[in-house]
Amino acid sequence: MSKTRTEVLDESKKKGIVAAAVTSGAIAAGVLLASPVIGVVAAVPGVYFAYKWWKHRAENGIRF
Repeated sequence: MSKTRTEVLDESKKKGIVAAAVTSGAIAAGVLLASPVIGVVAAVPGVYFAYKWWKHRAENGIRF
């Protein structure tokens, strides 16, 4: 069964929040630990979740 538009938008909002939180954590880790290497390694999950969010919006026809 397909999802309603409201359910798709809610799912997109949740994915966006997760992506933003993980990316913020990566930035904080890089700044607080003063190590660009740790910041880059911590940013990998943020990039993954941002990609999933972006792809979800594109597949469901949600404007950016």
